[in-house]
Amino acid sequence: MADEAERGTGNSPAVTRAIRILDLLAEARGAPRTLTEIARELGLAKSSVSNLCAALEEGGLVRRISAGYLLGRRTVELGGAFLAGFNQIREFYRVCEESEVLRHQLVQIALLDGAQVLYLAVYEGRQRFPMSASVGDRYPASVTAVGTALLSELTPTQIAELYWDTSNLVGFTKKSTSTLAELQEKLERTRERGYAVDEGEVHPTVLGLAIPIPGASGEPSFAIGVSIVHPTGSTDERGTILDALRRAADSLTRPRLLTA
Repeated sequence: MADEAERGTGNSPAVTRAIRILDLLAEARGAPRTLTEIARELGLAKSSVSNLCAALEEGGLVRRISAGYLLGRRTVELGGAFLAGFNQIREFYRVCEESEVLRHQLVQIALLDGAQVLYLAVYEGRQRFPMSASVGDRYPASVTAVGTALLSELTPTQIAELYWDTSNLVGFTKKSTSTLAELQEKLERTRERGYAVDEGEVHPTVLGLAIPIPGASGEPSFAIGVSIVHPTGSTDERGTILDALRRAADSLTRPRLLTA
């Protein structure tokens, strides 16, 4: 019976545990996790974790080195296949390269995943900064410009339901949005002006600007944003980048319409 439970049927606990192993390795950001560490995190016997890791290794989802386990090459293939399903991602780099403004900026495109944003593509037209996102990174939606842009598409009631657990309001600086009331107020301003702003909420010397890209029927929405390191504070700088983001958002919408 124990073996059968380990293999799992229906809502398979074995599959759930395997997914959790992949999550743990992803969270380690390239640092190997030992069998003992994984077993402790999952609250399972090392023998059970060893069997799961062996199956994942056989499928190319993890790889074993002397120091422990890392994600395997198959995860890259699966990630690439996932991104290939979105016309916007395929077009993102071309749009940035062809923009006289965006080609000199740090530009990201992301989608909403619960109370977090998942970064799908990053164009590095200028130097990165501490805590800048990479492809596959997740950040609290409430403090990022792209996250704020995406959250602004939800109703106040939906926001209240999403943030009933205040632990989802994760802050990085003194300027980070820290209460539901602050978030609702920020989102209302975002809806009124049509773009989102991160005024030093992720990093004190960085200004984030983002524009939502509404999805067609059955498709998720995206947000495209720019992170400006040491902004001048001038309205010209902000206006120029916002105009470029609006043009980029329009360009990234057209491929979706053509295939609808």
